[in-house]
Amino acid sequence: MNQQALESKKNAVKAIEESFNGSASFIVVSYQGLTVAEISALRKDLEKTESTMTVYKNTMVRRALAEVGAPDLGNILEGANAFVFSKEYGAGPQALFKFARAHEALVVKGGIVDGALVDAKGMKEVSKLLDKNGMLSMFLSCLKAPVTKFAATIKAIADKEAPADAPAAN
Repeated sequence: MNQQALESKKNAVKAIEESFNGSASFIVVSYQGLTVAEISALRKDLEKTESTMTVYKNTMVRRALAEVGAPDLGNILEGANAFVFSKEYGAGPQALFKFARAHEALVVKGGIVDGALVDAKGMKEVSKLLDKNGMLSMFLSCLKAPVTKFAATIKAIADKEAPADAPAAN
């Protein structure tokens, strides 16, 4: 094999490894039947969620995943595939499934989330997860609820024990 071609393949495998290591979720999609304009629109949608879509040879992806110790994707890596690397667990899958509703040619095959192999059905469930801001908001509301209830209880006790003729404290 030509030394230049071999070096090019090694660089591609290294790029896949770096993208995989910097991602929370890795999704395999079949894009056959999409036009260039549709693929460009999909890439723009993915960029909004800090996700990227690239096309690599399946053998290079297998080699890169083996290098990083990721699970084998098996028959998911058959045919023409594109690979989506998402920084947040649900952001990339959510954008893909939203796009797939309008474009039947896009098929989510599965992928890897948090080191675990996930099929297409599981990836749909991952797409329903809240993004980072949503989870932080939910967490903060859980922290705030007991404090709010405690303050309301104290206020109710203070109002009950306050003499009727005394001015109310603000």
